[in-house]
Amino acid sequence: MHMEAFARSDVDETAPDVDDDFDLPPAETAADLPADRYFDREQSWLAFNQRVLELAEDPSIPILERAHFLAIFASNLDEFFMVRVAGLKRRIATGLAVPNVLGTAPMDVLANIAERAHELQVRHAQVYQDELKPQLAEAGVHVVSWGDLGDNERDRLTTYFADQIFPVLMPLAVDPAHPFPYISGLSLNLAVRVRNTKTGTEEFARLKMPQMLPRFVAVEKSVNHQALTFIPLEELIAQHLGDVFPGMDIIEHHAFRVTRNEDVEIDEDETENLIQVLERGLSRRRFGPPIRLEIDESMDAVTLNLLIRELDITAQEVYRLPEPLNLAGLFELASIKRPDLHFAPHVPSTNVRLAPTEAGEEMSIFRAIRRGDVLLHHPYESFSTSVQTFLEQAAVDPKVLAIKQTLYRTSGDSPIVAALIKAAESGKQVLALVEVKARFDEEANISWARKLEKAGVHVVYGLVGLKTHCKLALVIRQEDGELRHYSHVGTGNYNPKTSRSYEDLGLLTADRSVGRDLTRLFNELSGYAIEKKFKRLLVAPRYLRTGLIDAIENEARNAHAGKPAAIRIKTNSMVDEAIIDALYRASNAGVPIDIWVRGICALRPGISGLSENIRVRSVLGRYLEHSRIFMFGHNDEPIAYIGSADMMHRNLDRRVEALVKLTRPEHIDYLTSLFTLGMSDHSNTWHLDSIGEWTRPSARGDAGDFVNVQDAIMDGIQHRRKGGAS
Repeated sequence: MHMEAFARSDVDETAPDVDDDFDLPPAETAADLPADRYFDREQSWLAFNQRVLELAEDPSIPILERAHFLAIFASNLDEFFMVRVAGLKRRIATGLAVPNVLGTAPMDVLANIAERAHELQVRHAQVYQDELKPQLAEAGVHVVSWGDLGDNERDRLTTYFADQIFPVLMPLAVDPAHPFPYISGLSLNLAVRVRNTKTGTEEFARLKMPQMLPRFVAVEKSVNHQALTFIPLEELIAQHLGDVFPGMDIIEHHAFRVTRNEDVEIDEDETENLIQVLERGLSRRRFGPPIRLEIDESMDAVTLNLLIRELDITAQEVYRLPEPLNLAGLFELASIKRPDLHFAPHVPSTNVRLAPTEAGEEMSIFRAIRRGDVLLHHPYESFSTSVQTFLEQAAVDPKVLAIKQTLYRTSGDSPIVAALIKAAESGKQVLALVEVKARFDEEANISWARKLEKAGVHVVYGLVGLKTHCKLALVIRQEDGELRHYSHVGTGNYNPKTSRSYEDLGLLTADRSVGRDLTRLFNELSGYAIEKKFKRLLVAPRYLRTGLIDAIENEARNAHAGKPAAIRIKTNSMVDEAIIDALYRASNAGVPIDIWVRGICALRPGISGLSENIRVRSVLGRYLEHSRIFMFGHNDEPIAYIGSADMMHRNLDRRVEALVKLTRPEHIDYLTSLFTLGMSDHSNTWHLDSIGEWTRPSARGDAGDFVNVQDAIMDGIQHRRKGGAS
């Protein structure tokens, strides 16, 4: 697994950062800063997904990985429409203000999104047809049409259709006795027009592609019993419509797909149990209004007009595209086990501080942490031999009295959940703060939260009005007559699956001040404590934004005074206007500022008198860049934080987030080296210019002349491990 992290199928806050975050920019423009100082958020997100598409176009990337990026692009765009575009439509319909920084009329905001999204979807389809499909064929992986098949292959598929597909099809007619059927979101369908051979009347029917069937049907298995030739499911079914509609002439058949508003709105002020309110909202999700209709490019006007009328959508919301639709189905093809067509495998190494010193020795993770703070870098360093081991050893250690942990997203069969259950069953005090409002994971989180409760874990469902997004674990252990705190603060979820594809940082520490900070924070999250002071943490929503702005302004003062100054920030998204304005002022004071952002960036770099000292870079690749880093100062006592917060309204105002301050010089040096690599003009990164264009220098020359950031980090950690460095 390499890039599933971008995809909704096992996504974290993922990848696309499309939460319905509709706070508006400040009503009054700061007098010392221009009014047009922000990029439009929606267009910036579309630019992010274009960068994903450019990876699918990159000939230096193995072909099945490029197919994977095509699937990621499609999945990302689906979620963007389901959440962000749906939210914009809802605000317009109810008369609420629509945030945009270009002075555009609300309906024009949607029109601009539709125009750009349509351009990208057409480009996406063409990349598949013109590049990926023929190159896959050259590599021995074929996606064929019915006309490409021989008689024996057709006979085999006809038998497969009769035995495996026909019994589960449910054709739905539309006539006076049968109203237009409900079209579920993201389902792939055939719109079929038929003529009764006896009466000559024309009718319409909808045929849904069963989602339990493969998106691409194997024609034959030829290499190690693995399919290498496929036909799209809808084409196979279309060839057998005569069996589905016997006695009818098939006039037309066309593929279509509907995207619906799948955001869940809940009123947390209701007096009912939050779980019950959320479950009721989830039951309504599938019935959200349509916001996008994708159709094959050959659909006739009669069929299209019927769909527009019955779905109650506008022509602007229609996306006419080359077939096949729903290229998120390429995840299936990308999973083919052809090592020669994938990235070379990388096995995460155990952090050198946690590795046994002698062969066969079982490392006590608590002893290792007592020696000093341990900085982890996943997936280059193993999650299972660090964070997972930390919790598993805590669960069975008789000296451990209590475990407290936040859980935002994890898998139901997660060893993390298993460890918490084992700890509770052994009599330890266990607290799990489960965020049941994690988008698209609500049902899963409710399910395994109840499993934890049944095992005796104290489960808390977060705070009213806030999502608990911080990544924290605290273990209380009795040693020599006193209690010692062992803490983990991370940038990513406690999810062993995504830890193999998300780039994240984490700190393991026995520092007393961090342990006390976490104890106070957990008390606030599970009870009614109100904590105002933390030693090594910056916590949202109260203090994180102000703490970061204070640090930014301090660097500006240093620059004004002629002292060394620098700011380096790595984040998924840079949207918050107060943070951006503080960075602009620091730039004007002469502070060199490096911003490493994966997704949305509303900050405009390189503008004289505003941001000429700011550089913005983006790294996308085999791993999803997910860590958040905040560094201030040059060489004289630099300050560094890592944590869970992005620079967005939702993170700073409506989530519980936590950053932890690093204290070991070697850890700060390591983060500095990451920025040196990521911001280098010799690295194969995207550069953002002052007008919003993202470009890669390698696109103008030989990609081999530029350093791949993730490969370089991987090599550096392997080298450090062999050398035994800490």
